Amino acid sequence: MTVLGAREHVELRSGAYADSVTLLDVSRRAQQLPGVAAAQVAMATPLNVEVLASMGFQVPVEATPNDMVLAVRLTDEGELAAVLDGIAGILAAAARRPEGGAAEVAPARTTASALRQAPDGVVLVSVPGEHAFVEAMDAVDAGRDVMVFSDNVTVAEEIALKRAAARTGSLMMGPDCGTAVVDGIGLGFANVVPPGPVGIVAASGTGTQQLLTLLDHAGVGVTAALGVGGRDLSAEVGGLSTRVALQRLDADPRVELVVLVSKPPAAEVADALRETAGGLRTPVQFALLGEPAAGASDLTTAVEAVLRALGREVPTWPVHGTARPASGGRWLRGLFAGGTLCDEAMLIARGVEPHAPIRSNIPFTPEEAIGPDLTAAAHTFVDFGDDALTVGRAHPMIDPTLRLEHLRRAATDPETAVLLLDVVLGHGADPDPAATLAPALAQVDRPVVVSLVGSAGDPQDLDRQRAALVEAGAEVHLSNAAATRRAIDLLGDTTEDVR
Repeated sequence: MTVLGAREHVELRSGAYADSVTLLDVSRRAQQLPGVAAAQVAMATPLNVEVLASMGFQVPVEATPNDMVLAVRLTDEGELAAVLDGIAGILAAAARRPEGGAAEVAPARTTASALRQAPDGVVLVSVPGEHAFVEAMDAVDAGRDVMVFSDNVTVAEEIALKRAAARTGSLMMGPDCGTAVVDGIGLGFANVVPPGPVGIVAASGTGTQQLLTLLDHAGVGVTAALGVGGRDLSAEVGGLSTRVALQRLDADPRVELVVLVSKPPAAEVADALRETAGGLRTPVQFALLGEPAAGASDLTTAVEAVLRALGREVPTWPVHGTARPASGGRWLRGLFAGGTLCDEAMLIARGVEPHAPIRSNIPFTPEEAIGPDLTAAAHTFVDFGDDALTVGRAHPMIDPTLRLEHLRRAATDPETAVLLLDVVLGHGADPDPAATLAPALAQVDRPVVVSLVGSAGDPQDLDRQRAALVEAGAEVHLSNAAATRRAIDLLGDTTEDVR
């Protein structure tokens, strides 16, 4: 079905399918065609339909997740036929398989067949969440260490996988394990860092990346970063994988100190893990957000404690550019790709502004929950990587579309005083996040503070990304904690009436 407007075209293609990462690339290329003001090609999941509607497109009501939707808005000079021909060519190129000779080995279609082809190494599972359990269990049954990148896996399935891994001596990383470094190789979203004396156990993906990049700036490398999934320190899961990971790193003679990083844990699990750590030969630094006994109020403070324990100098964390002063509005708007970075920012805001209202889609209390439109008359902190916002679309570190749309809304809201964002670099992430974010920030007329989580070796080129963001008017920090405190400082007197 096709819906036509004066300068718009929305088309459903029933039965057509491509994965979200492929369609993100198609959309980017389509937006670069002559005569295109805006373009989006995506599967018609409810979330994608909502994004298209927020962009002003009218998607036919009969659209289903099995339909591909093609939406185009033309410039005054745009010719629809030429644009559609161009998009057809882009889609055709994306669908082509690389040519190869008869000697090519067909890719494995199941985990079991992949295990037969590659009998050693870590098994990486990255399939839709409802299928991840079966594939991961096959690998666990074979006695293999497993990294489950997939999200939307149930807690019951996670517990079953981790108990099975305990029986076979395997390490279960995940589900929803976004980052790991194993034998010097980054898996998932991982920054490029040299080897060194630190080992990381992480119930946090972007928390791990913040540690990796701050340590890298201080000249300290990492032996391994073992992700355990964001729920591992919950009361339900009980730290099942964390205990195994701590023991693995304790047995590695290259590791001089272990850091355990997590989103706010269950208190009883944190206490039990302290007992476990006390029985290890290798010292453990706890970086448990929101946990008073953790010994670190934020991730940057935790890294500074690690550096002191290793006898290393604590550097000055870099800041580039200067945000304009706040000139109106009342609220801080935090728009995050990283859930742990969002948690950290909320916790800091709570401490500095204890009486100011805070709302989030990953709230610490029911009273802090935000509505489905992700807006509120309060300081707002939105994690665009939350499971509910990634069904049928790529993670925001890959696909910035949803966050960019909410950035536009927040920037035009007169109640917005300051904007706070994270930009996370590394393998697996957007190859050039500033290419889309910087032009959007250049249109913003209020202060913008960015935490740029990246290392000098990352493929996106840390210096180039930073320069583009600064040129667009942002103040850029390497430390997310420092960026958050700076954003709160910029609120100035605008928050006095909500304290």
